[in-house]
Amino acid sequence: MSESTLEDTILIDRAKKGDRSALDSLIAKHSERAYKYAFRLTHNQDDSADIVAEAFVRVYGAIGNFKGQSSFGTWLYRILTNCFLDQKKHDKSRTTESLDGTVRTEEGNVTRQFESNEPSPSDRAERNNREEVIENAVNRLPDYQKAMIVMFHAEMLSYDEIAAALDLPIGTVKSRLNRARQQLGEILAKNQELFNYI
Repeated sequence: MSESTLEDTILIDRAKKGDRSALDSLIAKHSERAYKYAFRLTHNQDDSADIVAEAFVRVYGAIGNFKGQSSFGTWLYRILTNCFLDQKKHDKSRTTESLDGTVRTEEGNVTRQFESNEPSPSDRAERNNREEVIENAVNRLPDYQKAMIVMFHAEMLSYDEIAAALDLPIGTVKSRLNRARQQLGEILAKNQELFNYI
């Protein structure tokens, strides 16, 4: 057992006994990695923050049920993935408004103004072109495949850790990850023009 895992185990035991500071320490320890994973899935700061906040609310509510069959980090990945998938389902059912619309105020109609969260043109120019091409292709995958690709290739989780996080047999993880890679290859092959920049 690694020192980090031992520390998690001690904090979890204290948290189960009602020590809120132990749970706060556990969350603080894992918050940066949780946010990075959520951001890799959403590519949006606000959505990532919402997913992490929801995940930690679920952790607070369920820490008493944590049985330790997997590491806390693996359990957290499962919760984060479920929050991401729940958010995507919610987003699909959400109504949208025109960006060209106006808002009625006491002074009359005011044109909507939106602040862009997009990187500046100079930031985009500095971005590694190959990563951009692959990122675009990964974003076109179904959400579940995208989560598995990010867990394995970006978060460097093992097959065992992914299987534990998604509550799937290891063989299913391997076959689904292989299918996700094949689909990723097909997307990249169909979009050869994306490679003109490399």
